[in-house]
Amino acid sequence: MKTLAIETSCDETSVAIVEAKGGLTNPSFETLSNAVLSQIKIHAHWGGVVPMMAKREHQKNLIPILRKSLVKAELFKNSKSGAQNPKQIPNDKLKIINKILEREPKLLEQFLKFIPTIQTPKIDAIAVTVGPGLEPALWVGVNFAKALAVFWKKPIVAVNHMEGHITAVLLKNGKNLKSKIRSTKQIQNSKFKIPIIQFPAIALLVSGGHTELALIKKWGDYKIIGRTRDDAAGECFDKTARMLELPYPGGPQIAKHAENFKKYPLTFRMGGWTRREMEKEAFNIKLPRPMIHSNDFDFSFSGLKTAVLYMLRDMKERHININDFTPMICHEIQQAIIDVLLAKTIKAAKEFGAKSIILGGGVAANKELREQMKKTVARELAKTTVFHLPPAKLTTDNAAMIAAAGYLRASKKNFTKPENLIVQGNLGL
Repeated sequence: MKTLAIETSCDETSVAIVEAKGGLTNPSFETLSNAVLSQIKIHAHWGGVVPMMAKREHQKNLIPILRKSLVKAELFKNSKSGAQNPKQIPNDKLKIINKILEREPKLLEQFLKFIPTIQTPKIDAIAVTVGPGLEPALWVGVNFAKALAVFWKKPIVAVNHMEGHITAVLLKNGKNLKSKIRSTKQIQNSKFKIPIIQFPAIALLVSGGHTELALIKKWGDYKIIGRTRDDAAGECFDKTARMLELPYPGGPQIAKHAENFKKYPLTFRMGGWTRREMEKEAFNIKLPRPMIHSNDFDFSFSGLKTAVLYMLRDMKERHININDFTPMICHEIQQAIIDVLLAKTIKAAKEFGAKSIILGGGVAANKELREQMKKTVARELAKTTVFHLPPAKLTTDNAAMIAAAGYLRASKKNFTKPENLIVQGNLGL
């Protein structure tokens, strides 16, 4: 089954085409294409994603990204007539498409100029993210999927964005997605490489908007057993980075400074301080690990954010140059977040007898989190549990993961009529 997937939940515009087989019992995937265009540089000026700006960019980018994805998958063909102008669209179909895309005029214009000039690609279904995410951004992708489904006469699968982050692990080493990570057991089958996910599984989903622990009994059977009570881990990274006057997005900036701090020898001098002086004599930086010992699986990161705020204020009052200590502060922020994530995940895995642990979401790109999670699972759960994680480039938003989740839903005949497809910005897993 070939699935064309569309992802526009935030600030990445993505279209992918993924071939799958095996159904729910033994799903396997080959990624034929996965085109992604990020808007990070556009939103960086504002220090975060601006929803209406994201919507505008999605409108502008979807057709070029679709074309790129079709070409990469070798499914792009001009119409048999060879006409450069749109072929005559039946009035009833044109009326429906105009209605669907009436709130996306730029996309409608490009749609009518491009789609009628190409042959219907050999795909079996269209998968699209319907939530959670920024509703103005989501609607662009959803309406685009509706219009394509009407024009090409293809079924639609509505996909939960967070399920996509879980199923990204199934795309671990597809044809166009090579990775050097070797923490997942695999078997080779033609062009497909299949991570063996055994259930029950625990998924840690960490991003700018979500920090959740999900219990998975089988594909499609998800239960949230823990979530953040306030800020998500990614949000904490971004907000503390802003306090340190680091560029957006803050997570990668904190990770970069934290990694630099680890590399500094004890005698290396930073702004008049050696690392030894920083750690033992000058200023002892120790941040809280909120809820790390609570009896549940919930998270809380607002207290950590507040602790950083007070610490920086105290440093200023003591006339300490914060820039001298930025690498050390970033290291402690990152480690505080990682410590909590690891503790809760291991606790959940032991409680529910998990045979697999899956790491997903944008924060899962964090190198230190990946490495420490891998080592912790090997140390604490070596005899019972296998750790699975997708390549770092598949942790950020992309349509390939939406195609994987879409295939699992399609395997259960879980299709949605275009007229019934809606966006749910706060959709739960």
